[in-house]
Amino acid sequence: MWKHFYTSPAYLFQYKSPDLYLTINPVLLLQAGKEAHDGDFLFINTRGLEMKGRLANKIGFYSFLSDNQERPPLFVQQWIQDYKAVPGMGFYKSYKGNGVDYIHATGYISFNVTKFIDVYFGYGKNFLGDGFRSLFLSDFSNDYLYLKLNTNVWRLHYYNLFAELTSQFNPDSDYLRPKKYMALHDLSMDITRWLNVGVFESVIFSRPDHFDFQYLNPVIFYRSVEQQLGSPDKAHVGFHAKADVAHHWQFYGQFLFDELRISQFLSHDGWWGNKWAAQLGAKYINAFGISNLDLQGEMNIVRPYTYTHSDTITNYTNYNQPLADPMGANFREFIGIARYQPVPRWVLQGQLLFVQQGRDSGNVNWGSDIFKSYYTRQQDYNNRIGQGLDAKIASLNLTLSYELKYHLYLDLSYLYRKTGGVYFSYYPQANTSFVSLALRWNIARRTYDF
Repeated sequence: MWKHFYTSPAYLFQYKSPDLYLTINPVLLLQAGKEAHDGDFLFINTRGLEMKGRLANKIGFYSFLSDNQERPPLFVQQWIQDYKAVPGMGFYKSYKGNGVDYIHATGYISFNVTKFIDVYFGYGKNFLGDGFRSLFLSDFSNDYLYLKLNTNVWRLHYYNLFAELTSQFNPDSDYLRPKKYMALHDLSMDITRWLNVGVFESVIFSRPDHFDFQYLNPVIFYRSVEQQLGSPDKAHVGFHAKADVAHHWQFYGQFLFDELRISQFLSHDGWWGNKWAAQLGAKYINAFGISNLDLQGEMNIVRPYTYTHSDTITNYTNYNQPLADPMGANFREFIGIARYQPVPRWVLQGQLLFVQQGRDSGNVNWGSDIFKSYYTRQQDYNNRIGQGLDAKIASLNLTLSYELKYHLYLDLSYLYRKTGGVYFSYYPQANTSFVSLALRWNIARRTYDF
């Protein structure tokens, strides 16, 4: 039995036979920190287990389970109170007043239908895109049940996702959480070796306790299904592209809309129904000829009322959290990231984030809160990005990591976050200066980049 321990530096336990391949790793994140102007000790305490493998070299599986206690910075605590959710997590309990206690469990099974099609069935998150953010589908919200198909043939890549989501709810009451559903597909093609372009479509819908099976067709346009059903479901259409240039540069972008009337768009009259989101970004690998220095810049722009819907159920959210950018809508966002590995065990990463958003005042809906019905909008015309109460957020996140051994890291992090604008004069939020030290094993860093 003991011969299966540390046969590879990547795994604590590894077993191989013709019928079973199994690896098991412990998961640990112990982080402690202090925030300026706050007397409480901030921490993360995560202990868990990760298991993955294959059966008969045909069926893959993955499972992750952790128990967590967390006391985050003050602005995250405020976010939890406002949204009734822990960023990226599900059910939670209060822990020592201003902390949270939650279990995080994910997993999936996978298999090949043919050499062209891979199928995944699991409970977890998914991400679509090449950027730091995704305007199509991000991994910011809680996990959900999904069925995913990946098809690769010739120069084509076809992605299908069918998921059961959790509608907006009040966690203070004990009742069965309301459900809604998502069907999504993305078709992309390698036009050349350096250029990939694609189209995207999704629909969010709600039915009494069942999935609408007409959306299971993996090749039909969902908008036509919605029209045939006579149901005002939440549909999105998008386009994306990625170009690799000169071996060091990658340019990428996304454009999404859920309503677009060309005549109104060209008239520039600010019609509320022209709801769209755009992303433009670039990556510079081995920047300036320096090995292991990677730079990234990204801009995200989202019009007011994008991702909202006529009701508070079929908006583009899951478990009280956005399914795309965590800022919601009605904003401009600029992100800069630098990552440098001067020697094999040391990594230095810096991230700059600036957001300018128009937020609501009281019950006045200016289009930033995607949980509100767009029927409560303030006006039909003259809607502009940033309308409402001006809110500005700027943050700097620096992390120095040292790999003690394989997948075991020591992280020293510094986060500075500053708020400004009219909104924060009405709803004050203290600036954050947060220093932390973390020991993590087989787990990614816990970040607060919103």
